[in-house]
Amino acid sequence: MSVQVALWAGAQRLGAAGIAAGPREARLLMAAALGVAASRMTLHLQDDLAADAAARFEALLARREAREPMSHILGARQFYGRAFKVTGDVLDPRPETECLVAAALEERAARVLDLGTGSGCILLSLLAEWPEAEGIGADISVAALAVAQENAERLGVTAQAAFQEANWFEGIAGRFDLVVSNPPYIGLGEMAELAPELAHEPRGALTDEGDGLGAYRAIAAGVRERLVPGGRLLVEIGPTQAAEVADIFRAAGLCAVDVLPDLDGRDRVVTARSA
Repeated sequence: MSVQVALWAGAQRLGAAGIAAGPREARLLMAAALGVAASRMTLHLQDDLAADAAARFEALLARREAREPMSHILGARQFYGRAFKVTGDVLDPRPETECLVAAALEERAARVLDLGTGSGCILLSLLAEWPEAEGIGADISVAALAVAQENAERLGVTAQAAFQEANWFEGIAGRFDLVVSNPPYIGLGEMAELAPELAHEPRGALTDEGDGLGAYRAIAAGVRERLVPGGRLLVEIGPTQAAEVADIFRAAGLCAVDVLPDLDGRDRVVTARSA
């Protein structure tokens, strides 16, 4: 069997599993099975598919058919122009979160705190853009912190980044110019409606097991003591939560509260400042 025939069959299987991007994803999986760059797949389409590569392709296809995220299968996800290691211990970085990074970069910060850092994609993207800055990535998950630390090493920003096991601000010392977070914001009642891929991600990074606003209340309760005067807070939200999160921040004494859209025009980031 040629690579092309196997690739076509794999794309059909993924399509039958309900994966709309079956042809593109099959191509990426075949490239991984062959150990070649996806951009060079065209050069190998007429090659005979060796038995060992066929076995690898079959194993990768089976994982994707079970709706395991591509980032978990391939071990990485592109985010803000950089490759981040991704495992089942961290939230899969999503394109909409890049809007938070872009908004944060509009105003330089010397010290950054990332609450619920996960893979570290937000904090490390900022530090890579600001070589003079330093930051702390905090997470309640030790396994997630290990992934973030590895990503810091991959990106060459270990001298700028520190990681700390913490439940929100617990044990965090000092003040910061910028606090960022992509917290769990999915309400318990919404969990059953999520895409099958999300079953492979850490539940604690998705939901607060309540109304989806618990993390914002916790952040609002402690952020003023951790921001310098005039310091900024940026958080990602679900597209229906803007008004509620903004009200929580205003009630906590934060000012200049604003809502920013993602590239699809949906409410995605709430920003605020300390007085």
